[in-house]
Amino acid sequence: MAFAIKAEVRDPRARAFAFGAQKTMYGGKRIARGDTIFVFASENQRGQGLIARGLVTSAEAVARKPGIARQTPRVSLRVKRTALARRRLGRRELRSFTTWNDGGSETELNFKLYRQATNKIAGISDRAATFLDGFFRR
Repeated sequence: MAFAIKAEVRDPRARAFAFGAQKTMYGGKRIARGDTIFVFASENQRGQGLIARGLVTSAEAVARKPGIARQTPRVSLRVKRTALARRRLGRRELRSFTTWNDGGSETELNFKLYRQATNKIAGISDRAATFLDGFFRR
């Protein structure tokens, strides 16, 4: 399984990224060292959408806070960039893919990353990962 993260990215061309205490959804809490991850710079923090593909070099679950009944699991990550995106893919490009049960990669990404404004780590299908890989080829 591959993963995608939508988060604030201060330097989109950095060789490595660190993401602290990120929310997880759609299986994102299963992320582990060695997994492939696609990095989306959150448009909520002036990002441009898909910017990089990387390899998770460390993934640590963040302890839950005592006394709070419902908490979204959080994970801190370190990612080594392996490629920069060559084409744009963000909220604007995915906005029209809203037939949630059509099985399309664009629809899956729109649903998991943009249906809710929150930043997050999400598990994505092999089909969606293959689709995203196309944004890194010449």
